[in-house]
Amino acid sequence: MFSYISLEERVPVKHPLRKLRSVVDALLATMSTEFEVVYATGGRPSVPPEMLLKALLLQILLSIRSERLLVEAIDYNLLYRWFVGLNLEDKVWDHSTFSANRERLFNEDLARVFFERVKLTAGWAKLTSDEHFSVDGTLIDAWASHKSFKRKDVSDSDDGTPPQGRNPEVDFKGESRSNDTHASSTDSDARLYKKAQGDKSRLCHMGHILMENRNGLIVDVEITHASGTAEREAALKMLGRRHGKHKRATVGADKGYDCKAFVRGCRQLKVTPHVAARAQHSAIDGRTQRHEGYKTSLKVRKRIEEAFGWMKTVGGLAKTKLIGQAKLTGQALMCFAAYNLVRMGSLSQWWDAHHA
Repeated sequence: MFSYISLEERVPVKHPLRKLRSVVDALLATMSTEFEVVYATGGRPSVPPEMLLKALLLQILLSIRSERLLVEAIDYNLLYRWFVGLNLEDKVWDHSTFSANRERLFNEDLARVFFERVKLTAGWAKLTSDEHFSVDGTLIDAWASHKSFKRKDVSDSDDGTPPQGRNPEVDFKGESRSNDTHASSTDSDARLYKKAQGDKSRLCHMGHILMENRNGLIVDVEITHASGTAEREAALKMLGRRHGKHKRATVGADKGYDCKAFVRGCRQLKVTPHVAARAQHSAIDGRTQRHEGYKTSLKVRKRIEEAFGWMKTVGGLAKTKLIGQAKLTGQALMCFAAYNLVRMGSLSQWWDAHHA
């Protein structure tokens, strides 16, 4: 018997991925110039970058933990095949295609272009504000263990210990270890850090986001080394990149940003710092604290934790599986672009998680 199956007919008309795919296809169509630059002039035909980027969006939205499982799911799931643009008889690419194209396609430059396209779409729909923002940072665990955190001046060959296999026993109890004297042999960009007293130190990177306060959309992303000043420095960098930076704006933040250098930097950028004031020695003056807008900013800024929660529980960025800050930046930009698309779908009432 002969049977003809149309993927278009198998996907429900009201399925939320229909609208999402139309939006993503329109955004990727505007990136043709960027894709042409990274295409090789010779060699065998490659997988279209539009398909790979849509596959990555699927991985983020559906919390698929590895690219091997992602390719396997695309192979047998008709909905996933339809979303990335494969026909029923098309062969799915190998999972190693993602690794082979990591630096060429999934780098920070192309990921930021896609992120900016999503943000521009939200601006056209008048879903974003260019006057009121919130900023915060979080730790992202590195793909490195404490055993990889070794002294910089001692190599594995001259440390005096014989080889013990791929997972040797290491006893660093009582040893003073810091980022000045030690570095991870697995991920040199990872830093040993903890955000609060009493918390455990871990090898991690630090992620920072700038959120607009109207609808809680993310308008900028930055990945840095983990340090005590990284949050404030990244916040000033993102505020300096904001659209319409010659226009007056406000930024809400927690007590970690309450220092003279950050407040001074904000005012130089024509941004009023609505920072939660410390009980003593606060850099926020009483006139700012008495303003009604200050209280509103402190209330709305808590919404930024929703983005961090989504990033870690749904987007899979509680612990990165990539090595290096450059690759993590591209991953984080794609993750928050997906978050914005879901948020825009909720605001526009075409995204319903119960029907996904």
